[in-house]
Amino acid sequence: MFDRPGSGERAILVCVGLGRAPEADRIEEFQALARSAGAVVLETLAPTRKSADPRFLIGTGKVEELRQLVVELDADLVVIDGTLSPSQERNLEKELKCRVLDRAGLILDIFAQRARTFEGKLQVELAQLQHMSTRLVRGWTHLERQRGGSIGLRGPGETQLETDRRLIGKRIKALNDRLDKVLVQRETTRQERKRAEVPTIALVGYTNAGKSTLFNRLTRAEAYAADQLFATLDPTVRRLHLAPGLETALADTVGFVRDLPHELVAAFRSTLQESREADLLLHVIDAADPERADRITQVNEVLDSIGASQLPQIAVYNKIDRTGEASRAETDEHGLIDRVWLSAHSGAGLELLLQALHQRLGVDLCRCTLHIPPRAGRARARLFEAGAVVGQRMLDDGALELDVSLRRPDLERICREDGIALPAECAPCAGEGRFLQSTGSQVTRGAA
Repeated sequence: MFDRPGSGERAILVCVGLGRAPEADRIEEFQALARSAGAVVLETLAPTRKSADPRFLIGTGKVEELRQLVVELDADLVVIDGTLSPSQERNLEKELKCRVLDRAGLILDIFAQRARTFEGKLQVELAQLQHMSTRLVRGWTHLERQRGGSIGLRGPGETQLETDRRLIGKRIKALNDRLDKVLVQRETTRQERKRAEVPTIALVGYTNAGKSTLFNRLTRAEAYAADQLFATLDPTVRRLHLAPGLETALADTVGFVRDLPHELVAAFRSTLQESREADLLLHVIDAADPERADRITQVNEVLDSIGASQLPQIAVYNKIDRTGEASRAETDEHGLIDRVWLSAHSGAGLELLLQALHQRLGVDLCRCTLHIPPRAGRARARLFEAGAVVGQRMLDDGALELDVSLRRPDLERICREDGIALPAECAPCAGEGRFLQSTGSQVTRGAA
C-alpha cells in the first residue's frame, strides 16, 4: 500500500523533451519557476524521448536513475516540466517514494504564495481545487487497507472519497458564485468608465518583463514589483493623466508564461477581462531577453485564447538599461508609434511612450475657448473637475472665458447638458510633441 508523501523544498527538476532535446531557455525558466516557489534545486535532468511513456511520462530507466538520485541527495520533491496525468503522478510517487509535482501544480503553488487580495485568493483556490479534484484518489489510498469481507476490516473508503468529492464540488461552486459577483462588480466599473468615455490601457506581457515597474513609473502607484516570476497577481487599475482633459485608466494584469495551466486561465477570467475590454494594449517585452521573439509569440497566443488578439497594441521594449541601447520609437506605415524602447527602471524613453499614448488616444482632443455666463457655474466646475481648463479670464459682465483642452465627446456632452455654445473653431489639439524633451530620444518611421 502507498500513502502520499508529505511536501518538501529539496527538489530535483526533470525537463522532458518529447521529440527533441529541451531548449536551454526552457530549462532556465523552469529552474526560475522552482526557485520562485521556494524550492532548493539539487539537480536538473533533461531527458529526451520520442513519445511520452503512458505510465511515467519518462522512461523506466530514467525513473530508476531518479530513484537513486532521490536517495543520494535526500530529495523530498521531484518536479516534472510537463503535464502529468493523475495516474502518472501516482505511479511516479510510488516508485520514487517522494512528492511529485508537474508544471501546472508548480505554477499553482507560486500563485497561492503571491495572491494578496481577496479576489486573487479566491481565484487561486478555485484553480487549485479544480486541479486537485482529478487527483483526489491518491490522498485516500490508506483507506484501501480496510478490505471488505472480513470482520473488523470493512471500511467506508469509497464512501469517504465520494464525500470528499462532494465537499470539493460544493466549495468550487461557492467560489464560482463569489467570483461571479466580483466579475459583476468589475463589469459595473468598466461600464461606468465606458459611460464616462474614459479609455482603458492594459499592460500585458510575459512574466518578469517589468509591467509593474512601468505601471508604478506611469501612475506613481506603489504596486509590488520585484525581479521574480509572477511577482504580481492581483489586478490594479489607476488613473493616468496624459494631458489636460485626457484622463485614462491604466490596468496592470497578471504576467503570462508558456503552457499556462487551463485552470488558471479559467479562474483568472475577471483579471483577464481587463485585457479583453481594454481600448489599447501595452505589450511589455524584456529587451534584454535573448528569447524575446518566442516570448512575444507566447503572449500573443494567450491573448488570442482570451479573445484579445485583435486589440491595438504598442510594443514596449523594456530594460534597455541592461542592453545599452538608446531610447527610441518606431512608427508603422500609418505614422503611428507602435514600438518604443525604454527603461521603466531609469525612466529613459518614458516621454516617447507618453507621446505614443497621446497619439493613439488623444485624436479627439479639442482645444478652444468657451464663454461661460455667470449662471453656468456648474459647467465651470465640471470642466475643472475634468482637468480640462488650461487658462481662464474674468470678463466685465461677470462671465468667464475658459481655455479648455478636452476630448471632443466629453466637451460636447458638457456643453450640451449645461447649455454652453461650442465654438465652431474647436479643432484637434496640435500638442502631440510636447512630451518630447531634450533626452536624445528619437522617432523613426517604418523601422523593422
